[in-house]
Amino acid sequence: MVEVIRVTDTEDLVNRAAERFVDVARAATAPGGGINYDGVARIVLTGGTAGIKLLEKVAGIGADLPWEKIHIFFGDERNVPVTHPESNEGQAREALLSRVAIPEDNIHGYGLEGLDAAALAESAADYERVIDQFAPRGFDLHLLGMGYEGHINSLFPHTDAVREETRRVIPVLDSPKPPAERATLTLPAVRSSQRVWLLVSGAEKAEAAAAVVGGASAEDWPAAGATGAAETLMFLADDAATGI
Repeated sequence: MVEVIRVTDTEDLVNRAAERFVDVARAATAPGGGINYDGVARIVLTGGTAGIKLLEKVAGIGADLPWEKIHIFFGDERNVPVTHPESNEGQAREALLSRVAIPEDNIHGYGLEGLDAAALAESAADYERVIDQFAPRGFDLHLLGMGYEGHINSLFPHTDAVREETRRVIPVLDSPKPPAERATLTLPAVRSSQRVWLLVSGAEKAEAAAAVVGGASAEDWPAAGATGAAETLMFLADDAATGI
């Protein structure tokens, strides 16, 4: 069941989530900490306005984290080079990863560069193997933005992607939100996380937020299927909370 943390606006959301992010990362990197009990934090980042602002905040207040003990993954990626302005990894590098002392080998991107369908599918399979190697028991924290229709990562309502039950990473060739071609973590991958945080602000997301809090079907509202093993939080700004 999702726990709602009410915040006044996007700035308040970012500040409160960033403080918790640093606390989670610090605890996971302590001796014996983390989902693998190895003192390594495994964190999945998200894009979107709130997600990128959160990363910018973490770069400021979390610069002293032991970044050599933190591994970064991405919830989804568009089929564009990292240098493209729509690349989630590229945005995360600019907002956070280029500003802290994280080893390059700890940043696990999808490596998409305008691939054809076959190569995109192989890249998704490769990313699942990366997860097997570096996050075999799942993630300590998965950050998620949410669209007005409840989509998370590249999992949209009433699509095969949101219905996926076994694979943790899949290619998407028909995203209703451009660009159409992407790779994404699935709900099984999200649910392998200890903590799942939804970052929700904007009046256009009020209906989706109410559906998720009310326990709607993930088929209809994909964010409703995003749950963490230990914690599921929705940081909910006042403008998106009118239905709750």
